[in-house]
Amino acid sequence: FPTREPELTQTGQIGMVVRDLDATIRRYVDDFGIGPWTIFEVGPENAPNLMHDGKPLEGKCRSAAAMVGSVMWELTQPLDDKGIFARFLAEKGEGVHHIAVHTANYHGLVAEFEQRGETFPLSGSFAGVGVAYLPTDKTHGVLLEVFSGMPGEAQDVIDTGNSPER
Repeated sequence: FPTREPELTQTGQIGMVVRDLDATIRRYVDDFGIGPWTIFEVGPENAPNLMHDGKPLEGKCRSAAAMVGSVMWELTQPLDDKGIFARFLAEKGEGVHHIAVHTANYHGLVAEFEQRGETFPLSGSFAGVGVAYLPTDKTHGVLLEVFSGMPGEAQDVIDTGNSPER
């Protein structure tokens, strides 16, 4: 049957929500030798341009990332009961929350969802990178995350319409 050109070109990350970040890291290190892990926190103070469900970010989380081959595994522990990670943990428990995929057409793909009036579960920019969690959990079984590049790369980050500056 007819198809369009592939928009998603590669899997970049598997994002999982966990209750206890440190314990989960220890299990992955002990059981499978996965690491090293980079640990970071995300909240309104260091991510002022991120939005949850079209509203300014309120929730805080602690995350860790490690490469497994060419795919980053990201573990996220909510630090409060606000935001999409806390909601996922409360509703579904621990598990795969999102899959980040590469696209050559970040701006166009985000614009498609905006034109349909969709609200992004998470959107805006972080560390100079445009990011959008596409609202695909109900239609595709999991949130898909797209991004405009990697931190430190030269790029232009566009306002997705969900940024607080607008």
